[in-house]
Amino acid sequence: MEEKDLMKIGSVIESSTNSILIKIDNDEVFEANKEAIQIGKYLQVKEGNHNFVICVIQSIKINDENGKYLINSQPIGVFFEDFKQGSSILPSPTEEVFIIDKEVMNKIFSKDSNYSFELGQLIQNRDIKLHINGNRFFSKHIAVVGSTGSGKSCTVAKILQDVVGINKKANLNKGKQKNAHVIIFDIHSEYKSAFEIEDDEKFNLNSLDVDKLKLPYWLMNSEELEALFIESNEQNSHNQVSQFKKAVILNKEKHNSTLTKVNYDTPVYFSIQEVYNYIFNMNNEVINKIESEEQKPKLNDGTLIDDITTYFDKELSFISTSTAKATKASNGAFNGEFNRFLSRLETKINDKRLDFLLKPIKTGGSLYKTSDFKDILMQFLGYLEKSNITIIDLSGVPFEVLSITVSLISRLVFDFAFHYSKLKHSKGELNDIPFLIVCEEAHNYIPKSGGAEYKSSKKSIERIAKEGRKYGLSLMVVSQRPSEVSDTIFSQCNNFVALRLTNISDQNYIKGLLPNNANSITDILPTLSAGECLIVGDATPMPAIVKMEMPDPEPKSESIKFHKQWEKEWKEITFSEVIKKWRKE
Repeated sequence: MEEKDLMKIGSVIESSTNSILIKIDNDEVFEANKEAIQIGKYLQVKEGNHNFVICVIQSIKINDENGKYLINSQPIGVFFEDFKQGSSILPSPTEEVFIIDKEVMNKIFSKDSNYSFELGQLIQNRDIKLHINGNRFFSKHIAVVGSTGSGKSCTVAKILQDVVGINKKANLNKGKQKNAHVIIFDIHSEYKSAFEIEDDEKFNLNSLDVDKLKLPYWLMNSEELEALFIESNEQNSHNQVSQFKKAVILNKEKHNSTLTKVNYDTPVYFSIQEVYNYIFNMNNEVINKIESEEQKPKLNDGTLIDDITTYFDKELSFISTSTAKATKASNGAFNGEFNRFLSRLETKINDKRLDFLLKPIKTGGSLYKTSDFKDILMQFLGYLEKSNITIIDLSGVPFEVLSITVSLISRLVFDFAFHYSKLKHSKGELNDIPFLIVCEEAHNYIPKSGGAEYKSSKKSIERIAKEGRKYGLSLMVVSQRPSEVSDTIFSQCNNFVALRLTNISDQNYIKGLLPNNANSITDILPTLSAGECLIVGDATPMPAIVKMEMPDPEPKSESIKFHKQWEKEWKEITFSEVIKKWRKE
């Protein structure tokens, strides 16, 4: 590249690690290059030996003293034959500054064997498409942030459509199933429409709503079970945990007699109704105290209980307490302790909204048992119908079990990835089935702060953020309020797709997470148009602002046009249909 071919605009007058101050040669040069001299666009600064420091424009002003135009820019990398982020050598004052050459831009952003995943057009030059390193992008956690209306859902949908080969309602991989595996936690039921295409395109979408989702309670670990059934702030919660844990373990052993190592967290069947019976009987237990008889629990018919597991069978009727020598009997250790606990257990078990958790029924009408674990797991992983995309529609999941649902599914996927990786490692191989979990509206179930109701989901997702990449499991965290999402999760993200952010605290939060060479460019976040986004991270050669194409088909994320609807004539409502849907009839 000859220097004579470059458009010189000025020279360096001050240089530091985070800022390069540039003086424009004269008014004519500024006017002639106004289109290229804009905030967020790039310049190249001579640095000797044919090296150029690439800078991004932060601000433009006129010096009041002499009327000269001054540009404050931030260095982001060095270009010689190719581009490298960061620079230990910075230009000295008087070095020449040029409009970045189109050939340089093409070399930086061009497609090659590493940078092959297309991600929109550069705002600075619409003729150039941004190609990122797909391996670095998807194998290192991704944050997608943007205020409502910024085009966040469309951006996510477009990225995932490109992953699985959907373009303009067509399946580009028809007849040749690819090995992509994406699981989306869809909290507003937006994404199904983005992956529904004509049947003859032969694209299998695995969409699981609250009616299709089968998530048996017996898959829960101790933390999830206790979060669902036990009120931790009650005075006797330690007794509830103690007896509930004992009942669950004994019941698992009862129903899985062929297994030798069963503990509280083992994902095998147990009957929650039988556990309820056990707690009921412990709560009403009366111990025989007649000196000539064994001191054991005693029923009304005089039967002494030898085996505590009979408490699982039904609600028993015990003898009355007595101080008389002939009928002496006293309350058991937990008599009356679990009245509120039993009431809560009964309410949960009979809550029809929780049937997908507490009463999941197979097609034939039978309960899911330990032997069905494989099918349940395949359901989430998209292996029942070979689906590249699995959508977990959380819109119908009651809020009080939202965290537990997210926790349970993400933990099962993590455990699968962990054990599959270990299996491959034992054969001297690497995990060849990586998964991406997309956490849409993440602030709703993995918030920075919150009570015990978020504990289980935060723990599961944070574990994936910290350890998942080692086992072929990555995250895409999507939120309109990034400052309210768990710090642990965002701090593990290596790639950021930032759309328009209007909230000051969100802007500052994202700025603090980004690499130093991208700090200044984040000032442009509140001015981005819908669908425009800042791409920063390990996967992109340098921070770039791109315009994303619209996905086709689109997710159902468009806001209702209030005024347009209000301008129309009065519309009648069939209330009976709404109520029927409400009641899930």
